[in-house]
Amino acid sequence: MNVYACSCSSPPVMARFLQRSLSLRTALRHLSPQRTFSSSSSSSSSSSAAAVRRSSLDLHSLFPPSTVSSWQFGVCCRKLHSGTDVSRPSPAAAPDRLPFSSITQEDLTFFREILPGRTITDPDLLESSNVDWLKSVRGSSEVLLRPQTTEEVSQILKYCNSRSLAVSPQGGNTGLVGGSVPVHDEVILSTALMNNITTFDSISGILTCQAGCVLENLSLYLEDRDYIMPLDLGAKGSCHIGGNVATNAGGLRLLRYGSLHGTVLGLEVVLADGRVLDCLATLRKDNTGYDLKQLFIGSEGTLGVITAVSILCPRKPPSVNVVFLGCETFEQLLKTFQLSRGMLGEILSAFEFLDSECMRLLNTHLKLPNPISDCPFYVVIETSGSDPTHDGEKLHNFLEKAMTSSMVTDGTVATEDSKIKALWSMRERVTEALTHDGFNYKYDISLPVERIYQLVTDMREHLGGRAKSVVGYGHVGDGNLHLNITSPAKDPALLASIEPFVYEWTARCHGSISAEHGLGLKKRNYIYYSKPRPAVALMGDIKTLLDPKGILNPYKTLPDDLK
Repeated sequence: MNVYACSCSSPPVMARFLQRSLSLRTALRHLSPQRTFSSSSSSSSSSSAAAVRRSSLDLHSLFPPSTVSSWQFGVCCRKLHSGTDVSRPSPAAAPDRLPFSSITQEDLTFFREILPGRTITDPDLLESSNVDWLKSVRGSSEVLLRPQTTEEVSQILKYCNSRSLAVSPQGGNTGLVGGSVPVHDEVILSTALMNNITTFDSISGILTCQAGCVLENLSLYLEDRDYIMPLDLGAKGSCHIGGNVATNAGGLRLLRYGSLHGTVLGLEVVLADGRVLDCLATLRKDNTGYDLKQLFIGSEGTLGVITAVSILCPRKPPSVNVVFLGCETFEQLLKTFQLSRGMLGEILSAFEFLDSECMRLLNTHLKLPNPISDCPFYVVIETSGSDPTHDGEKLHNFLEKAMTSSMVTDGTVATEDSKIKALWSMRERVTEALTHDGFNYKYDISLPVERIYQLVTDMREHLGGRAKSVVGYGHVGDGNLHLNITSPAKDPALLASIEPFVYEWTARCHGSISAEHGLGLKKRNYIYYSKPRPAVALMGDIKTLLDPKGILNPYKTLPDDLK
């Protein structure tokens, strides 16, 4: 096992841990002569391949019999839809424009009066706000508004509601389902200038800030005060906390700190008619009436515009380790996850995976070297705690058990910040690597943990050679698969083969078609695969109650048949 560690700065416990790891490798070679482990202590990429005999797995020892019977032979909940009609518009396509008003010179005059110098109409400056991050959705908005205060947002929405002008709220524009850009000519309301931190309580760890604060800036602010944000995303350098809340973003720390439904304590929201809903509480417990803020978490800007957030932040752990491991089969990966839950316990903060196809794209497009020998599957495990000695002992015992049980074939450990970031980049930059591989079809699926990779396998078999790449990665800790399919160019026939196959497969496995990205424009009409019709109808009733004219982020989240 290769170890990423700085000998001059590692605490004594890690030095003892490294020495014990060397002894462990010697013991492993004695116990398992057919298995070769990398023994380099440098931080460079290992070039020797692990000679590993693929071990069999008794599924009945890991999962209940009821789950095994439906998963054997790769037929988990499989239903091939008959044929594909590429002449019909995709349910993900943009619908016709609804009868909203169009921007006039009088409208622009009003906006310029309340937002002097912050009413943008230059087409060149509007371009980046009209196109989503994947460059798959392009709107035609003629005006971008950049308010700085809640009062300005209130004035904008009150006016737009009176004029029946549709509005597209926009944060960092990092969304992946077309939810953050206009579909037609909606007014773009950007929170980019609403980026002030209001208060931070160093005793309770409660942060209150405006919605336009960039996640990474909040993280840096908190780190200086020995705290961290409860969520961490690959897009942290550009995404806004308001957008994170509006989409109920999950990210890499959900396994440890839970979802935003739990860590967000309060919200300030401007409703469609300009009314300001001040639920910006900073209390851990408040059981007076309905918890209205929960309506807006994950509502994707369709019920109101989030202008401020109060969020509970955990203390910065003084002891952090990251392990990058290789597994020969996904069954071994699942056993490793099960083992980590039991042996690492309270210090386990992340358990992520990527497959060999992801590694190939990282190598090819981003020139990131594999830090260990080639394996079919890779795992990123993070531990965080308060006692380096305690954490080091637990990590060592876990790794010893994982290797002697033949669950992992190679790995590397990082304790130094720069090396930790290098290992995390192997997981966080997969999305970036995919953008260089062609046109992307992205699916954010939630499934029972034992089934998440079977969808990748079945999709590869279903598509055959029609796709350029079919890759899987994601959050094993919360059963969230990121299935990505690429083609040289946008291909309607390929899309018709993917959808609704992927949604039928997910529904029959009792999964969700959106784990953390939201529905946006692209998935709005597939909502029935995850929610029953009475529930969707009730969502429509709530939308009508809070936004009777439907001006807030139209064409998103809810299906067309509700309109």
